[in-house]
Amino acid sequence: MDSPRAISTNGVNGSPRSCTESNVCSDGSGIQGEFDLSNFKDGILSSAFLVGLLIASPIFASLAQSINPFRLIGVGLSVWTLAVVGCGFSVDFWSITICRMLVGVGEASFIGLAAPFIDENAPVAQRTAWLGIFCMCLPIGIAVGDVYGGLVGDGLGWRYAFFGEAILMLPFAILGFVMKPLQMKGMSNNIIPGFLNEELSKKDFSSYVSFTSNLLSRFGQDMKALLSEKVYVVNVLGYISYNFVIGAYQYWSPKVIYGIYETENADLLFGGVIIVGGIVGTIGGSVLLDRMNSTIPNAFKLLSTAAFFGAIFCFSAFCFSSLYVFLALFLIGVILIFAIQGPVNFVCLHAVKPSLRPLAMAISSVSIRIFGDVPSPPLFGILQDKVDNWRTSVWILNSILFLAAGIWFIGIFLPSVDRYEEDSEHLGTRVEQPDVTPFLESKMADGDTTSAVYKGKGKTKRLL
Repeated sequence: MDSPRAISTNGVNGSPRSCTESNVCSDGSGIQGEFDLSNFKDGILSSAFLVGLLIASPIFASLAQSINPFRLIGVGLSVWTLAVVGCGFSVDFWSITICRMLVGVGEASFIGLAAPFIDENAPVAQRTAWLGIFCMCLPIGIAVGDVYGGLVGDGLGWRYAFFGEAILMLPFAILGFVMKPLQMKGMSNNIIPGFLNEELSKKDFSSYVSFTSNLLSRFGQDMKALLSEKVYVVNVLGYISYNFVIGAYQYWSPKVIYGIYETENADLLFGGVIIVGGIVGTIGGSVLLDRMNSTIPNAFKLLSTAAFFGAIFCFSAFCFSSLYVFLALFLIGVILIFAIQGPVNFVCLHAVKPSLRPLAMAISSVSIRIFGDVPSPPLFGILQDKVDNWRTSVWILNSILFLAAGIWFIGIFLPSVDRYEEDSEHLGTRVEQPDVTPFLESKMADGDTTSAVYKGKGKTKRLL
């Protein structure tokens, strides 16, 4: 469920207090009415979670090298659950704003850790598809958040919408602490499950100060190594351009559709297109990359092609005065645009060595927020104020998708190495090899059930 989306629904967010010319006043409804929020403060409240998200994402990614990732996710989801409960008990604008920031801290634990875990544990032939399913949660979460926030907020009150979310998340927070810790590639193997490494846990407070200093130093080194990866940098630059367009679309499209086609069902139509196009596009693009053979050059080919033709269809959709022609073309464009989700995350994960994957995902997420979907809605609003023509404004916005396509097209020609197994031989941990099961099966078929030998990177291992 998308918490930021639920808070923006009419049932939860509500409407501000207002008075008529005859001094007849209404109390308003929801959060905005109860706390007497202006539209400016209401906008701050909606995006406050980004503060915690942007600050905490690289911190969680760095800690993942010293603390078991599942325990970090458990901590993050616990913070998220408590923060959502705090939103329900908030008494004024500042209290709910602080809780909203803490919601972002909780979400940060997932950003850098979930995708690497999924990529490492998915079947080799379906890695991108599994990532696509994970990415598909975004449009589904938006849809569920819209429905949930409206129903619960209108029926029971906005506070109960937060309490319900906390109850639904609590089991997942607990699972983060009780599930058997799994070792991720590139991470230290000297780990006490859920805590710092053994050497540090035996020392006094001064050691924690030293640990923090070392952590910051390592973070700087990791950032330098990450930014030296040209493939990763090009991929993120394209992703920023892409999210700049997506952010403006998500916020402004209902108003754009209403302004051009004068339909009262703009919210419903746009929501339906996003749900259908998001699911079909995300799964379709991910499966297609798996069928093409999941390599970094193939991913860039798919990214540039999908962005280019998605831009053409979205651009063309707004050229027609017929609402039905617009919806048909726009749906195709949305499918192509969402086909990018799986491949772009595949490149982020496979362009860097395993120990940098959590940080790579965190920096990618932070970058697309700061430079992409956070500034684009107000900038599009400024553009519309100057141009005063919805079609022209959207055409200008769509042109940025061509920029994204061009950046990803450059990535096709960059020397690239899939670094999926790069750190494996340097660690004392057991790394699952994707071809073990078929080889074991072939051995058993030959009557050898006592042992089977398979080859790792630069060494031979034996399974008993």
